[in-house]
Amino acid sequence: MIVFKNVSKTFPDGTEAIKDMNLHIKEGQLVALIGPSGCGKTTTMKMINRLISITSGTIEIDGKDTAGVKEVELRRNIGYVIQRIGLFPHMTIEENVGLIPKLKGKKKAEYQDRVNELLNLVGLDPDTYKKRYPLELSGGQQQRVGVVRALADEPPIILMDEPFSALDPISREQLQDELKQLQMKIKKTIVFVTHDMDEALKIADEIVLLKDGVIQQIASPEQLLREPANDFVRSFIGEERIQTYLNDHSRQSIHAYIDKAAKPHHNEYTIDASTSIKETVRYLIANKTDSAVVIENDKVTGSVHKDRLLAVLAGIDEEEALK
Repeated sequence: MIVFKNVSKTFPDGTEAIKDMNLHIKEGQLVALIGPSGCGKTTTMKMINRLISITSGTIEIDGKDTAGVKEVELRRNIGYVIQRIGLFPHMTIEENVGLIPKLKGKKKAEYQDRVNELLNLVGLDPDTYKKRYPLELSGGQQQRVGVVRALADEPPIILMDEPFSALDPISREQLQDELKQLQMKIKKTIVFVTHDMDEALKIADEIVLLKDGVIQQIASPEQLLREPANDFVRSFIGEERIQTYLNDHSRQSIHAYIDKAAKPHHNEYTIDASTSIKETVRYLIANKTDSAVVIENDKVTGSVHKDRLLAVLAGIDEEEALK
């Protein structure tokens, strides 16, 4: 969907913001760009819609070099949500949300139902809110409008630049939940810049962690917590988050790791499917056995193997554990 090929950005003062970046953002994914201040995350995002020009390399969208697309055309097909919301105070909520469809020549009757649908999606009753002006809404409500405005003309890509960072913690958490639910319905390609690791872990399908303009790791939230690529990644995530994840993971039951394909051989060692991974490993070690038959609702459902569970506890990728 969005592909960076050897992209670099050097500003006029000589600052190398991005260094030879290669990145593939897949269609329908919510990808979070994160890292310390000045790492290049916002620059990376703004290069997608050419708010910042690249110095070298190419950025392609659906195989087409964005350098060959007119800026206005490019940006009208990419939704954009910013921290400061950017609603026009003299326009009603309905007019704000319908702005891009209107600019693209659509008549009001064509997009009015879409406006109502989007407001409903984020819990804003159209009859109550669409005739109001931005200043009549709370910060959280305004940010909801900012999000749906970016969706109004159904762009395939949405860029979000720390959209919730100015909100109070309760509003922020609500909007994170709503964005996650919304993304399950709309399946857009979303590039989300954040400085908050908890936010990235909560909402992202994939996290891109940057330092000094260089990608340190690209991984799912679970992979990032299980297998930090280096000391910087581990430090940025935070030891407490990693240990909390690993401890919570070890308390999960063995249910997801039952080998149901193979018919279990006769084995005097049995264990219930609700037993935690950690307790199961203890049981296998104590009994000096590599496997046990799993019982669920008084029936044999398969078997578990010590090596696989140890790999899970150690944070090794499940596919690697099976090799």
